[in-house]
Amino acid sequence: MAILQPYQGPVRKLVVAMDVGTTYSGVAYAILDPGEIPKILGVTRFPGQENAAGDSKIPSILYYRQDGTVHSVGAEAAQPGMELEAEDEDLIFVEWFKLHLRPETLDSDEVKRRDLPPLPSGKSVLDVFADFTGYLFACTQRYICETHANGESLWASVKDRIQFVLSHPNGWEGLQQGKMRQAAVMAGLVPDTPEGHARVHFVTEGEASLHFCIRSGLATDTIADGENVMIVDAGGGTVDISSYSFVSTNPLSVEEIASADCIMQGSTRVNFRAGKFLKERLKNSAYGNEEDIKAMLDYFDKYTKPIFKDASEQSYIKFGSMSCNDAKVKIRRGQLLLSGPEMEAFYKPSLDAIVDAIQKQQQAASRPISNIFLVGGFAASPWLYANLQQNLRTLGLTLCRPDTHTNKAVAEGGVSFYLEHFVSARIIKMTYGTVINIDYDRRDPEHVARSFGKIVRPSGRVVIPDAFSSILTKGTRVRGNEEMSRGYFKESREARTLDTMSAEIMCYRGKKQDPKWVDLEPECFSTLCTVFADTSKVVKTPRQGRNGIHYAQAFDIVLMCGLTELQAQIRWTEDGKEMRGPAKIVYDDDLELAT
Repeated sequence: MAILQPYQGPVRKLVVAMDVGTTYSGVAYAILDPGEIPKILGVTRFPGQENAAGDSKIPSILYYRQDGTVHSVGAEAAQPGMELEAEDEDLIFVEWFKLHLRPETLDSDEVKRRDLPPLPSGKSVLDVFADFTGYLFACTQRYICETHANGESLWASVKDRIQFVLSHPNGWEGLQQGKMRQAAVMAGLVPDTPEGHARVHFVTEGEASLHFCIRSGLATDTIADGENVMIVDAGGGTVDISSYSFVSTNPLSVEEIASADCIMQGSTRVNFRAGKFLKERLKNSAYGNEEDIKAMLDYFDKYTKPIFKDASEQSYIKFGSMSCNDAKVKIRRGQLLLSGPEMEAFYKPSLDAIVDAIQKQQQAASRPISNIFLVGGFAASPWLYANLQQNLRTLGLTLCRPDTHTNKAVAEGGVSFYLEHFVSARIIKMTYGTVINIDYDRRDPEHVARSFGKIVRPSGRVVIPDAFSSILTKGTRVRGNEEMSRGYFKESREARTLDTMSAEIMCYRGKKQDPKWVDLEPECFSTLCTVFADTSKVVKTPRQGRNGIHYAQAFDIVLMCGLTELQAQIRWTEDGKEMRGPAKIVYDDDLELAT
């Protein structure tokens, strides 16, 4: 296990990493004392789990009252007798809420919004996220106060200097990060100020898992200059696939070697397919009612699914009482029988999709990969591990799985990410740029086809609109704080119209390496944000053109590739000095999530 370095900061502070998962969630933290080597610790005691001390996860579930207030969360919402209480008090159950936040573009053929358990009336996914993260934060405060010497005074000394690391699937983008930050403000984790927002950091689940594998010693044999690994984080909702190369071991430096992937084939899809199967099998049975099927699926999730090994064995789902019998649908004494092939059918689509995604990642990687690390809650499935191992062996790949709690990988890896930043270069997942007018060329067929849209500019230039200018292309490897820029200019008959500049930052999600025209694939382009600049102090020099006097303003659009969030700004020259407009995180904060 690599040794953490002593904390170099001037004052004590606290780092809290929250892994809000589709099915289970966890928290890890580290107290940073100047000059001391930090220890990454997990919150291992939650309300409702007092008899299971040491458990580092709670279910990602909530009960709401009819008036919209929270009744119970996590393990407290899963206690024996809770369903009866919910029935008596008419409570509303919420699960899998994280999937409501996913990008519409992510594996939309596999998971439709109508398939997801609904949110309570009047509650947005942000409201639920805020309620859940607020609960995790309260549990973290209580745990630290109770388990550390002078815990209350320790908490008081750091509560205004807490840095939060929120993890998310590889396939989530700036919009999802922005909504998670908004939920953190709503939950009271940080104030709604620029300083408060800056205390919320993001890490992909794939990168957090890499940190965990390095920290836990799992990757010790693989850590060598030039070695390459793939991380497969199989969780409840998504399976995240990331590939890295160990550029150097002293100091440890890692680079992404393929664009990270994310598929909606986590363990909840197994439950979903089991639910469809049960409804179909029991449609003419007395036990095909909603209540019995719910009881069957609860048992399936807790007991049947985790122990299924192979198609040679039968599986059982217990429900009801010993008097429940229906031989036609294989129910005997309150137990429904499932054959091995029937069970396999619930898992097979997920396995096939994971193997396919691994092969694509292997082909896309700039260097050969031979070792794969499997982490996440779904990794604990004996069937998935055995079959994945068998499939990958034929591809010449070795699969390893940590023997520690794989479900705490992301939370602990999130703290390690904040402390160490092993990954020095990442692969850009989509193309970013802006829409421009381009000089008309009558020899170019593409230009001729758009000649009806010709515009004559004040200088006399003839241009056509809807051209796309790429600034940062998909597949580009960028380093931590690297900047990418491209120069543009704007012209006008009146100088004052150039006193302010604005530019729309767009992204392209199609398959072309160098898209040229927005009108060819309009569905593949979306506006992410608009950046502004105050250029009123720039001296505007009149220019003589074919159409008379005009003015022009040159500027650059700059994309800054930070650790996990892309920022954009406009850069220009004023009195010989470089000037920059305000930086803006690249996502449209006016966009509404689809409901």
